[in-house]
Amino acid sequence: MSEGLIPLGVLVTTHGIDGWLKLQPYNPQTTTFHSTLEIFLEKGEQGSPQQIEDVRFYKGHLFIKLRGIDTLDQAQGWVGATLSVPEAALPPLSVGEYYYYQAIGLDVFDRQGVWIGTVTQVWSKAGGDLYVVQGAGKEYLIPTTKEVVEKVDLPGRKMIINPPEGLLDL
Repeated sequence: MSEGLIPLGVLVTTHGIDGWLKLQPYNPQTTTFHSTLEIFLEKGEQGSPQQIEDVRFYKGHLFIKLRGIDTLDQAQGWVGATLSVPEAALPPLSVGEYYYYQAIGLDVFDRQGVWIGTVTQVWSKAGGDLYVVQGAGKEYLIPTTKEVVEKVDLPGRKMIINPPEGLLDL
């Protein structure tokens, strides 16, 4: 990923013959996408700044039309690309809030100070979002609820959790 860019989703397929692309956003509730948004697409070693011309939400899916991408063949070339935006394009947060991308790389500890692992990704699932935490030889799925995640210390690069009994045994 290019420095200063925040990945927001992946282009998973084309839609129609006029160059529309279906985006699988990392945060399905995002309100960041709008026409005239400048984005950056990366696919393998290839990267390109682009501009969104139009956005459509249909039956829970997000479709985007990029300026200058007007055919199915042109759009097909970007299937599989990661869509990113400059951090400055993200909406401002309230005090105590953070973006999920900021949690990636945080060290996770329980309330007793025992290291659990490091956050490697965030999964957005219908039943709720999960932090994927890689521990010593084991991967944990930690719910992002305030009952489980007690503290996120971005400057200190750590997260304190209070896992319910048995969660870390799964």
